Amino acid sequence: MEEVDKILIRSLRLSGTQVPEAVQSLREFTTELIVEAVVRCLRVINPPLGASLSHVLPPSMSARFRIGMSLAQACQELGYQGEVGYQTFLYSNELEIRRLLLFLVEKLPRDDAEDVGQPAGKSAVLLRAIAAKIKEQLGTPWVPPTCRTPRLQLLQGTSLLTPFQAHPLVLPRDSGPVELQEFFRGFLPLVPAQPPCLGAVAPSLLERHASDLGAQHDWEAEWQSQGLASRLPPKEYVQWKRQRLRRRLLDQLRQASLSHSTTGPPQPGAPDLTQLLGVLSSRGPGGALAKGSRFSHAQRLAHGQDLQELVGQMQLAAETLPSSKTSEQETQALQEMEVTNLQGELQRLGAEIEAMEGQVKVLELSLSQAEGVLRQRQLALVGREQTLRVKSRALELLPQAENNLDKLQLVVEGSAQRLVHLAAQWETRRGPLMEEFRHLRATNRSCQVESTRRLSEMQALHERSRNASAEARRKEELCRQLLAELESLPKDVSRAAYTQRILEIVSNIRKQTEEISKILSDTRALQKEINQLTGKLDRTFAVTDELVFKDAKRDESVRKAYKYLAALHENCTQLIQTIEDAGAIQREIRDLEEQIESEGAKKTTANLERILSDYRALRQENAVLLGRTQEA
Repeated sequence: MEEVDKILIRSLRLSGTQVPEAVQSLREFTTELIVEAVVRCLRVINPPLGASLSHVLPPSMSARFRIGMSLAQACQELGYQGEVGYQTFLYSNELEIRRLLLFLVEKLPRDDAEDVGQPAGKSAVLLRAIAAKIKEQLGTPWVPPTCRTPRLQLLQGTSLLTPFQAHPLVLPRDSGPVELQEFFRGFLPLVPAQPPCLGAVAPSLLERHASDLGAQHDWEAEWQSQGLASRLPPKEYVQWKRQRLRRRLLDQLRQASLSHSTTGPPQPGAPDLTQLLGVLSSRGPGGALAKGSRFSHAQRLAHGQDLQELVGQMQLAAETLPSSKTSEQETQALQEMEVTNLQGELQRLGAEIEAMEGQVKVLELSLSQAEGVLRQRQLALVGREQTLRVKSRALELLPQAENNLDKLQLVVEGSAQRLVHLAAQWETRRGPLMEEFRHLRATNRSCQVESTRRLSEMQALHERSRNASAEARRKEELCRQLLAELESLPKDVSRAAYTQRILEIVSNIRKQTEEISKILSDTRALQKEINQLTGKLDRTFAVTDELVFKDAKRDESVRKAYKYLAALHENCTQLIQTIEDAGAIQREIRDLEEQIESEGAKKTTANLERILSDYRALRQENAVLLGRTQEA
């Protein structure tokens, strides 16, 4: 049991129990240590279940009983089948505690379940190291600033703290225009030189990495939900999505322009979306603007004449500048006056241009409305002309109505015969076409079913590949974690020593098994020999009894010998029975001694004394509580 206890103690230390180094067996466990070990194991196995339990025993006896009952109930919820109660923890028994701790250690998470309660990440070892470092720093007592050593200044000072400021980064790409590739090769600065300060490099890289990961995840989700259903390759799907976005933007611009044109004339100085769309729509295939109406052409000519007049005035003002005989101050004053006049004239002309543009837009709108009305009237006129043509033709045919009716009848009959002939020809052509149509529709339906099946298979394969990659990453992470734990294990204890100890235990067990088998074989041989001797003795006594009994009828001395033979046989039988009873008594003695040893291991006397002392303490607490209630 010593080896089992050592393995249990090592597992409890790994689960977080503070087992002293001097403790080498479960016999040395105290009540407080047992409670702490059970609570730590429960917290590792089921954190929500063990979070509400305290691993420190309170001084109050009633609180101790409650903690013992809570621990017993938690162990039963985990599936422990043995007898467990508050007495298992408060008045411990070595065998029961060993059985309970073995159950809890077997329930501890291993392999696949080791990282369930740990935070997600690519390096659990790094997270553990960070947690250990933080725990070490939190355990360091606070020291005033004037008394800090350089190491404490690094731990508790605030001089090294910097805000998290991220800046956009430009990373080179392999694809793109030639000019962009030349910019990447010759002019793009390195990533550490792009942020304004060196402390913003790491936050910028983290922000860029997070945005790239988010974009990748969004693309995978969209491709799984919509991309595969579109049955398009990824590049064609992206192009189709861009075209759809461009069409939607154009529709939004058109709707905004229509709503803007119906609400009223544009405000001065505001951008005119209608004019922009008109310019864009007026471009022909070659990109040149359309000629437009006469009125707009005249307006553009008028605006051009105004601009030419303004340029001529500016040239005239430049020619009529004062001669060099005037002073410089007068020259500057005249120039400022001319500039002011020119600016006022320019503002006036700009206001006139804006007013004329507004009038042009109103007139264009009126022209479009007039064109719509004209188009409607032209359509109505065409309909009336057709009606008039039909009525005039009917009036021409009215004087010879009978002849015309006969001709019309002949035409109708010929048309009917022609329709019948065409219907027959159509039926001859319709049959093969319908058969081909049904065949193509069935083929199309089967192709759709096959494509749907293949799409579901592709989705399933993609899901399986994603699960396999996640499983591979998890196993790689587990392998790295196990390698790190292997590196962190003490190097002084080699695996050969543990292997040698295991081999020694196995050899001892084998020797004990061989000795037990030898003892059992000797016992069976001895029992067989006893049975043979007993049978031989019974047969010899039966033969002797028969011979002596025959001679006893005639001889008195033989009769006495027969009585002595019977007495000897009875005494030997009693002696054998006595020996068997003595062996049974010795076996009972050994059983009782083993029971005494087991009861001694249970610490019954010590537990009774502890129960009596706890009972007295509980009575004192009850008396104190009763006195408080009476006083209240």
